[in-house]
Amino acid sequence: MEEPEPAGAAAAPPPGLGALLPSRDLLRSRKGQLLLAESVLSFIIFICYIASSAASFMMAPLLEFLLALFLFFAYASKLNEKFKGLYWPLTDFLRCVTAAIIYFAISIAAVSKYTDGASKAAGVFGFIATIVFAIDFYITFNDLVTFLKQGTSSPPEERKSDDEDSDSDSD
Repeated sequence: MEEPEPAGAAAAPPPGLGALLPSRDLLRSRKGQLLLAESVLSFIIFICYIASSAASFMMAPLLEFLLALFLFFAYASKLNEKFKGLYWPLTDFLRCVTAAIIYFAISIAAVSKYTDGASKAAGVFGFIATIVFAIDFYITFNDLVTFLKQGTSSPPEERKSDDEDSDSDSD
């Protein structure tokens, strides 16, 4: 005979592949959507460069794909909250700046130097990726500037929750 489960046990998801999927909160957030778009675009560009005569450019999209994927799952598993020694927004800002510059440069080279369709497609997707990375580093830069103006040692994510708490206390 089976014993009835406690009320809280039914809410816990079973362990398995579902534990690897990111939370809906991350997928709905602007940062999660940008990281997902960066990962998808980098993978598409990587595939295009493999199929083109500009295969020498395939390493940059591969590295950006892996870095964006790592940060996506780091934010999904809340590694940024567990490892306080690394300032995550600054790391993400530097990644986005370098990716935007590199994608812009190799996209110009791919579109102007190579004549095959896969190189042209990689170049066009590279320009789109440049825009997505530029949006990401602009948003991250604004968070960094706000953090530096306040002169505190807490990251922007913690300050936003502290500001919301102090607003509700003053009411």
